[in-house]
Amino acid sequence: MKLYTYFRSSAAFRVRIALNIKGLAHEPVGVDLRAGESQHTKPAYLALNPQGLVPALEDQGTTLSQSLALLEYLDEAYPEPPLLPPTALQRAQVRSMALAIACDIHPLNNLRVLNYLRSPLGAGEEAVRTWYRHWIATGLVGLEEQARRLSGDGRHMFGVSVTMADICLVPQMYNAVRFKCDLEPFPTLRGINTFLSAQAPFASAMPEVQPDAR
Repeated sequence: MKLYTYFRSSAAFRVRIALNIKGLAHEPVGVDLRAGESQHTKPAYLALNPQGLVPALEDQGTTLSQSLALLEYLDEAYPEPPLLPPTALQRAQVRSMALAIACDIHPLNNLRVLNYLRSPLGAGEEAVRTWYRHWIATGLVGLEEQARRLSGDGRHMFGVSVTMADICLVPQMYNAVRFKCDLEPFPTLRGINTFLSAQAPFASAMPEVQPDAR
């Protein structure tokens, strides 16, 4: 199994966490997204993943893409421990929180969006950071209330065990801290993030400890 990853990609971060939780051995393959490298736009990588994004996961002779699709795949192909709760209603609640991050918050703050704001739109760095913080805060308002209602212990987004929602939350909170977002209004999310970030599957997936971190 190979994971095509970039140390700062929050989408790749999610899949690293899931692989760690599942105890799945894999070979990380760094794909440098930074200007000047842009390895994700090169023919060799596009042959593997035509979407030109990370992560991509190679397993059983097939390469798959899109982080939430990969989380679902891993949960179906390697079901223990599960990343989704047992009932259809509960799974929908967890997916709702995961998708709020992966589809509502993250795409607006993805590297290619931020770079487009800078050039060709000409936004200055402070304007870009204001954009970033605005969309983080907007998305976290609803998530805070959902987590407050659905967490069973204040340590997990849903119930008392790790789910896909937790796997999406921690990378998003990591980026929020990196960009100096105001997280004071979100005590439930902060508590969950603090607990999870100290757990081994999350800690060993952190950007700064990846082989391609520099």
